[in-house]
Parts: sequence; structure tokens; C-alpha cells
Amino acid sequence: MTKPDLHAAAQNLVTFIHEGIPLARTMGLTLGRYDGARLVLRCPLAPNVNDKGCAFGGSLTSLMTLTGWGLVELALRQRAEDCEVYVGESTVRYLSPVWGDFEAQAQHADADDWEAFFATLSTRGRARISVTCQVPGDDGNPAATLEAKFVAKRRNSAAE
Repeated sequence: MTKPDLHAAAQNLVTFIHEGIPLARTMGLTLGRYDGARLVLRCPLAPNVNDKGCAFGGSLTSLMTLTGWGLVELALRQRAEDCEVYVGESTVRYLSPVWGDFEAQAQHADADDWEAFFATLSTRGRARISVTCQVPGDDGNPAATLEAKFVAKRRNSAAE
């Protein structure tokens, strides 16, 4: 896909998220960028602020989860795979407060790759892939991280 096609696909995904997940609309989720390997979604601080004036941890986790899920969903859509995608497990670490607007970046984990994921999906009708996400902090280090396994299962699949 060309860069404009990737951007349009990612923008369509954000529209889909807004229509299906009211929380994402309330959070003010927008598209940062998508290059086919990494997805970036953004949120303003104002609707995601906590009692201390920094970003609410639940908003950070929600944005990272949506970004990881979105990365997998986009990879499936690019290959015209009709699947349900859900998070199978995740681990979150909060490393420093976020005092302004924030973004989450997602990519597949170094130990996993899309070819193995799609080969498994082809033979079993379901597959899982590990995704790493982070919210960059002001100091160049992550403010929060999420490591997750996302599962894709073909709709109407007889494979279990």
C-alpha cells in the first residue's frame, strides 16, 4: 500500500473505533500516523486528566490497548481477512506522569512477525501476535508501556 492508502486505512479505522467504542470518542482519540509497521494514536490531556492534573492511568492503558488492537486490525484489513480481534493478555507499567497531550505507539514485538501470524491464521483460523506499545515521556523514555498478546479469530470459521 502507498503512504496515502495507509493513512486512509488508518483514518477509516479511527472512524470505526469512534463508532463502536464510545470511550474512544470521549477520550478524544485521533490518528497520529501509520506506516504499515507502527501505528500512533493520540489523545488530548483535558478529557483524560486525573485529580493530580496529569493523565489518568486508565486513559493511558485504554489508548495503548486501542493502539495495539488497531495495529492488528489494520494488518488484517490490508490482507482482506475478516476476523474478530481481542486482547488475550496484557501487562502495563506506569513509569512517569504524563502532564500534557499524549500518544501511544504500537508495533509487533521483536520475537513475533506477521508472516508467522498469517500462516497460523491460514491453517488454524485463529492466531495470536505479541504487540508492544508505549506512551513516550518528556525525557525521551517511555512514560507507560503495554505488552500484550492479541488474538485474531476468523469470523464464521470452523477451525477451533
